[in-house]
Amino acid sequence: MSIVVDTMVSVIIPAYNRSAMLREAVQSALNQTYRPIEVIISNDGSSDDTRQVADELHSTHSGVVFAVHNANRGAGPAREAGRLLARGEFIQYLDSDDLLLPRKFEWQVAALRDQPACGACYGFIRLVDEQGCVRPGPYKGSGDGLESLFPRLLYDRWWNTDCALFRRTVCDAVGPWSDLRFSQDWEYDARVGALKVPLAAVKEYVCVQRQHAGVRQTGHGQWLNGPDQIRFFGKLYECALTAGVSPTSPEMQHFGRWMFFAARQLASGGDDEAARKLLHLAEQVPRQRIQLALYRHISRLLGWQRTARLSARLNQWTGRRCGNQTLRQSWMPERR
Repeated sequence: MSIVVDTMVSVIIPAYNRSAMLREAVQSALNQTYRPIEVIISNDGSSDDTRQVADELHSTHSGVVFAVHNANRGAGPAREAGRLLARGEFIQYLDSDDLLLPRKFEWQVAALRDQPACGACYGFIRLVDEQGCVRPGPYKGSGDGLESLFPRLLYDRWWNTDCALFRRTVCDAVGPWSDLRFSQDWEYDARVGALKVPLAAVKEYVCVQRQHAGVRQTGHGQWLNGPDQIRFFGKLYECALTAGVSPTSPEMQHFGRWMFFAARQLASGGDDEAARKLLHLAEQVPRQRIQLALYRHISRLLGWQRTARLSARLNQWTGRRCGNQTLRQSWMPERR
């Protein structure tokens, strides 16, 4: 671990086959009105010219921009490689396809200085689509004035990776990034939430999340395989309990239904073992144990895959959709 430099903000940018956007992300960090800063590009085994671009940026901005090259293991390990090199009192994680707005560090460092009990500070997220159109209002829950990550984290990752500025002490306490290929940032946030870290907020736009069809750091295809879904849901559940979320809260009830849905999807795809384990985890949430016990019994009689597919057909026939008991997530369409 590096020696800490007081007042410095370390910007950690994982990058994989995204050289053009990487240049823009780095420039958005260099455009900050706040100093001192350092920018650490963590190249995740790119196969295009991203490595050369990272080295070029290091050469052009010597002493401020640094580059580390790693084998391809995903965004989490790439961020971790950068974190281990970071010298800043504050840590900023920045995805290579997103941007920081110029006064982000100025505002957020000031907020953390004014509120020493807070371990992280967030602000409004601006969402921009591929055509450059700006979505009105703060994206996700970044405009809602929340004081902690839980319990809302159980049904939505209500900020994005670029939104928060962390105290280094928080990142040190959270520990290493997960090697999950998808949602490793959500899992990381859950561990922050388990520490009961109070949040500060600035009522200003601080970052830009860009929607695009280009290559993604997390890859393509299905979300998570069965074993990784067990890891993901298990960690969120564990962290929520540690954070003090009530097992009977609406958020926890939603989380249980989400796990049940995921278990049925795994069973439908033929992964009976993961489906059984995830259903068992969902059964830990009160108020749905009888229903899930019945589903488990039917699955044993008919087979897990067949039961899951029959359940999916039944939902289609009845037109069943997200109801009033399912909390709306930021990526869901508006309620019908």
